[in-house]
Amino acid sequence: MNPFHAKKSRFLVCVAVCTFIYTFIYLKVPLSEEPNEQKLNVRRAECGFYPDELCSALFVGKPAAFKIGNFCQNSYQPKPLSCIQTSCSCSTVLKTLHFITSPLSDEEGNFSLAYIITIHKELEMFVKLLRAIYMPQNIYCIHIDEKSPRDYKTAVQNIVNCFENIFISSKREHVVYAGFSRLQADINCMRDLVNSKVQWNYVINLCGQDFPLKTNKEIIQYMKSKWNGKNITPGIVQPLHMKHRTQLSYREYVHSGVPYLYPGKTMKAKPPHNMTIYFGSAYYVLTKEFVEFTLTDARAKDLLEWSRDTYSPDEHYWVTLNRLPEPYVFKDAPGATPNAGWKGNLRAIKWKDQEGSSHKGCKGHYIRDICIYGLGDLQWIIESPHLFANKFEPAKYPLAMDCLERRLRLRMLRQAEVPIQDHWRFQEHSYFNMRLD
Repeated sequence: MNPFHAKKSRFLVCVAVCTFIYTFIYLKVPLSEEPNEQKLNVRRAECGFYPDELCSALFVGKPAAFKIGNFCQNSYQPKPLSCIQTSCSCSTVLKTLHFITSPLSDEEGNFSLAYIITIHKELEMFVKLLRAIYMPQNIYCIHIDEKSPRDYKTAVQNIVNCFENIFISSKREHVVYAGFSRLQADINCMRDLVNSKVQWNYVINLCGQDFPLKTNKEIIQYMKSKWNGKNITPGIVQPLHMKHRTQLSYREYVHSGVPYLYPGKTMKAKPPHNMTIYFGSAYYVLTKEFVEFTLTDARAKDLLEWSRDTYSPDEHYWVTLNRLPEPYVFKDAPGATPNAGWKGNLRAIKWKDQEGSSHKGCKGHYIRDICIYGLGDLQWIIESPHLFANKFEPAKYPLAMDCLERRLRLRMLRQAEVPIQDHWRFQEHSYFNMRLD
């Protein structure tokens, strides 16, 4: 065989071997569905890596993280938080639930906040919210819906009993969605708070499905720098399409055991004191002086009484009192902000009718046109300038809540100006840290 034919034969053998190897690899490892991205084998993924890998990847919107995260969420076996369904000593409650037990800075220690938290379900979510906002220099009023199950009330009471600065509202309401009872629940807590020994500066109201996006220090600094003794009640003059809420008299009905509001045929009288009714957020941040004013001033009481048969009065009551301009009958309302409009970054909420404008859609699911946040919403949430976000369901999207919890706690401890106690840190492992086959 001449040298040329020998080289040609060796070349053909090499081509054949390479083709075989390439074919074997191609069949064994399918090509990625996305160019320049390695095929994700979720079954071999580890669901932990807190907080720097999986959660961090979700916060910046990496597609691979959503695949892993969704797989992990759908595969985990929930393990209840310790000490919320069983009796524990108070020292065990504080340590196992990772409550922060001393002010993290002098600035925080000298500036107390009051919180009103209205709850009726999802005990674990309440605990997660409470420990996220808890500071020993603050004060907390918990309003439990009177129609909540007895074991739920007992569990909340067991936790509250371990804290001198947390208490259950002295008067509880049967809360009806969009009804006056929701407003009354806040007022019941306010009466308790103004009589407390804690000299708080502002009161903030929350529901059981809220979660903070800012640390206690950041909330205080926001209030000091942006508002400085003013109230935050985002809202505008009542739009035409909302006037039915206060023009018609609404009544409470019960259908299949569920109470709801329904408009009657009776037209309401005009608002007292010739007030202009505003429409806005049911959430607020109010100075203690303004709260004392609303509880004692006869004109504020007249507006409250007039609001009893309106639809969702908590969405007009606070903003109306806080918008009255000087000179006016209400010129003595402390901290009023007549021209604030929608200013005040209180809640990050994805409303369904705002898709395409303020957000790109809900990655969890909608309930009453409000997004229940999923993993794909995390990047939008943490980029929001708001103090809190709403709404969360950790039973449905546990990883979303877990990532936000751990991120907030890390920020708090990094800002701390005091020695950090071990139990303030979250455990290194969670129920997502498991090797999946």
